[in-house]
Amino acid sequence: MSADWKVEIVECGDLVQDGDEATPPDEAERRWNRYVELADSVAGNEGPAGVAAIVSSLRAEEDYGAYQAAHAALRRFPSSDLGRGVANAAKQILSIPSDGSGIVLLLVTQAGPAAVNAFNDAIQAEDPNDRVSIQELVEFHESEEWLSESSAQNVLLMPRM
Repeated sequence: MSADWKVEIVECGDLVQDGDEATPPDEAERRWNRYVELADSVAGNEGPAGVAAIVSSLRAEEDYGAYQAAHAALRRFPSSDLGRGVANAAKQILSIPSDGSGIVLLLVTQAGPAAVNAFNDAIQAEDPNDRVSIQELVEFHESEEWLSESSAQNVLLMPRM
């Protein structure tokens, strides 16, 4: 797979939303189909940069089911690449819709200790302000739906900053 897919999946992830009258319906459909095609083509060997690209692509409020392909693609990565890639996308995860960030963080916890440890180690190299914001995001999701199960609580960003 070419390195250009990382750029293209981020671009295609900006899915056309209902009420967007500036984008023709055939372009909206083409972008949705291409996004799913790109996500489905992920083998899981694209490394942490591939994970970060997928996370960065989750920008639309309404994905009309397309992001299920992205979530499936994230599950194909080795656990350590998943954790490291999500941490490397710290700025992006802070800007995607709340449900998107919750699902991504949940996927890290579900992938097991290797993913969690890789995330926790890699997040230490990120900007201190981003780390604080990620901490707040994790705490928000722990108090809400996505990380509310006991198995997903108090594992990301341990020890607490």
